[in-house]
Amino acid sequence: MKEPTGHWRVFIAIELPSAVRKSLSDHIQRLRDALPDVHASWSREENLHLTLKFLGNTPVAKIEALSQTAQRAAGRFQPFDLIVGRCGAFPPRGQPRVLWIGIDDPAGVLAGLHRALEDECATAGFAREQRPFHPHLTITRLRKPQGSRRLAELHGEMGFTNQQVSVAEMVLFRSELLSEGSRHTAISRHRFG
Repeated sequence: MKEPTGHWRVFIAIELPSAVRKSLSDHIQRLRDALPDVHASWSREENLHLTLKFLGNTPVAKIEALSQTAQRAAGRFQPFDLIVGRCGAFPPRGQPRVLWIGIDDPAGVLAGLHRALEDECATAGFAREQRPFHPHLTITRLRKPQGSRRLAELHGEMGFTNQQVSVAEMVLFRSELLSEGSRHTAISRHRFG
């Protein structure tokens, strides 16, 4: 059998329930309606997820090995709960470039899961992420400074009501950059436990 060729842009993430994605989408729409002239790339409802590891362009021939790596990491953990809430911006001071909704991990499982995934990926020959892990959901990337500070302030003032999410799996996704935005397709699902 011939080896697959080419590259796929891939990442490993925790998928959010549709009700939580809908609440996030409603929050985004309120921000857009309040300040429609701000130049921003808003996350689409179907693409809202918690990224654990972004791998970028990966040879298609290595996707199966990556999937097995994710399964090994997932097998070490039991399902757990997260809290989606808190509003913030990156950077925290100066000109905001990203607006986010925070993730709280009451049981402290998420950091361990991230470390295990990084360790398994490194063992399998995939590069480690050099930046520290700050779990969050990106809701927009601000493209121009005009109005961005006011939008970040409004985001904080509006707040986002905490929502508990039960997490039972992580997903290896392919991301395709299209003219209408990115499309994420699940390649493989890896249940905890």
